[in-house]
Amino acid sequence: MGELKGIPVRSSFREYGLPLLLLAASVVTTTANGARFMQNFLEGLPPVVRDSDLWPWGWLADHPEFFKTGWAYSASLLGILLIHEFGHYFAARWHRIGTSLPWVLPAPTLSGTAGAVIRIRTRIPHRKALMDVGVYGPLAGYLASTLAVAVGFLLSHRVAAGAASSMVRFGGEPLTIRIVHAILAHWNPNLPAFEQMTPHPVLLAGWIGLFMTSLNLIPGGQLDGGHVVYAFSAKLHRFLTRILPFILLVVGMLFWVGWILWGLVLLLPVMRHPKVPLQGGLDSRRVVLGVIAVLIFLLTFNLRPFYDNSMLQVLHVDPLQLMR
Repeated sequence: MGELKGIPVRSSFREYGLPLLLLAASVVTTTANGARFMQNFLEGLPPVVRDSDLWPWGWLADHPEFFKTGWAYSASLLGILLIHEFGHYFAARWHRIGTSLPWVLPAPTLSGTAGAVIRIRTRIPHRKALMDVGVYGPLAGYLASTLAVAVGFLLSHRVAAGAASSMVRFGGEPLTIRIVHAILAHWNPNLPAFEQMTPHPVLLAGWIGLFMTSLNLIPGGQLDGGHVVYAFSAKLHRFLTRILPFILLVVGMLFWVGWILWGLVLLLPVMRHPKVPLQGGLDSRRVVLGVIAVLIFLLTFNLRPFYDNSMLQVLHVDPLQLMR
């Protein structure tokens, strides 16, 4: 692979074809899951009632006409992910940082996607650029997710009496959902609470968007939150990156088993933050951006995103017995 004026020459497929191919695959997987969610919604059921709801492919093979009903969920969730990643992308381009286009990663089950990433190819020149790149993604994604939540609330309806129970039970709502609900309930006092709703797939997409935003803002490694912390203090970043895996192990045992996976992710060599020149401090605008990132994390974070899904519960261990 040759170079042109010091810039590696990359294949057109890797630059444009692969991102488009991954996006096309993600459209299929998210629309498939969205179709299953929509069908359950129209029947007054929770999003996931049976095992087959997590793997809708056999159902779709028997009922291909329902595939088109998944567009509302698919467009909402993929829109949130792309808005998030293009927030990073345009911030990087503003600072002349080389980066790939967003890669949206398909997944055959649950949400239909494993998220989205961009790859930073050149060195980040200074703290200000690092703060911009770290913040503008979750800020853009947060606003898009909040809009989806608001629209989803208006499209959802109260749980019907005697409705089937859900296999995947959403945990306590993050503050953003409570705030949006309170604002909408001001105009519509009859709006049911989140836990009393049969969620429309658009509301589900907004909830997932908020959840992914909070995961990205975990303050360690090369996550968005890690970029923000590093821009403030490289020493604080190193400290948090070292202790977070142990903290996430504990909360994974007690609240949600997925925190353990994120703790292991932070231990991977690929999560080591590249060195960024620390000369010069952050101006007041970037300090405000950092504070906004912390606020978004607090507004989206949910210690127990799913009920009955801690490691102790998965292993059927009673925590009270361990304390005896």
